[in-house]
Amino acid sequence: MVFGIRLRLFLVLACVVLLFGDHVHSYNRPPARKNIQVDLSDDHHSDSPEQVHISLVGDDKMRVSWITESSSSLAKVDYGLSPGSYGYTASGTTSSYKYLLYESGAIRDVVIGPLKPSTVYYYRCGPNLSPEFSFKTPPAQFPIKFAVVGDLGQTEWTASTLQHLAKSNYDILLLPGDLSYADLDQPMWDNFGRLVEPLARQRPWMVTQGNHEVEKIPLVHSQPFTAYNARWRMPFEESGSDSNLYYSFDAAGGGVHVVMLGSYADFGRDSVQYKWLKDDLGKVDRGRTPWVVVVIHAPWYNSNSAHQGESESDDMKAAMEELIYGARVDVVLAGHVHAYERFTRVYNDKADKCGPVHITIGDGGNREGLASKYIDPKPEISLFREASFGHGQLEVVNASHAQWTWHRNQDDEAVASDSFWLTSLSSDPACKL
Repeated sequence: MVFGIRLRLFLVLACVVLLFGDHVHSYNRPPARKNIQVDLSDDHHSDSPEQVHISLVGDDKMRVSWITESSSSLAKVDYGLSPGSYGYTASGTTSSYKYLLYESGAIRDVVIGPLKPSTVYYYRCGPNLSPEFSFKTPPAQFPIKFAVVGDLGQTEWTASTLQHLAKSNYDILLLPGDLSYADLDQPMWDNFGRLVEPLARQRPWMVTQGNHEVEKIPLVHSQPFTAYNARWRMPFEESGSDSNLYYSFDAAGGGVHVVMLGSYADFGRDSVQYKWLKDDLGKVDRGRTPWVVVVIHAPWYNSNSAHQGESESDDMKAAMEELIYGARVDVVLAGHVHAYERFTRVYNDKADKCGPVHITIGDGGNREGLASKYIDPKPEISLFREASFGHGQLEVVNASHAQWTWHRNQDDEAVASDSFWLTSLSSDPACKL
């Protein structure tokens, strides 16, 4: 009965998308692996926390988020430095959302802290009988390691990527959009939350939105990003942003400033996002913060045949590239294109030693397959490109040097396929502002 209702709903939504949505693709995707179904444990009850994930809030706090079927229990987290011993308790908020016939569980958000850097904390969410989890806070100095994975999805390829991420010993994960690929089917958001929980509850996941998070249906559900904003709340208020779709945060004691932009929020020169970005970058002291990283969904540089000529790439680049270049941003990370590509330092379509390195890493494991067709001949500014699933690691060693590595999921093994060292622009006298 439930399956029949969901099937009919899916068919109706599919028709709506075909009528109103942008569904034109100029390339063929190789076959992908099937989606994974993640079932609840046998001892699960209505107050059991599920889909637990954590994210950074300010310099020394962490947001713990989870969902319960019941809304009766409190949104509280007990935490401490020893297993089973919780010297601290924090309370938070409970919310929910509706999407057509779907109604979410109770979404809990609790901010805990202050916390010590490079420290393991043990915690439980909600009732006293809840299971114990643990997480490690990022370091307050160099070195620090970021894992980067875009267009993650919830397929067997996703599972392979998550297995490799688990072995990388990263401090913070950056996800440049397209998380669950629920695409209107809201229970798939729940499934995604269960799939990533084993990692997302141990290290902070900092995400931004992609096109698959929009989930707007003309005349039926006019509010975009309903599920994304409700389930994955990021620390936008702390950075002066008015939207969960774009924000910034510091890592390594302020040594790295990370800006998460919204490719699907207004980005023109008269937009609130543009004005916020200009103000945010203007506050960065490169003497104290030698590294600046920007994360977007739709890449500004792309030699794949996929996603050419899209406003979210071309118009956002036209509006914001000069601002990014003027701030001497070191790296721009993007998703959207289901392949990997690394460019040289570039500005205004040309190699520029004071421009950022652009990297596309939309190859986490999505159900649509890989974008395997590239433009020929390869542009000189494109240094490495390959249509394979995988993830990236950015290890910032000190104020002047960092290493980027891309790990291909080859035969379900993490193979380091592309690696290079980069020097911060703040340490280059030729690029000093």
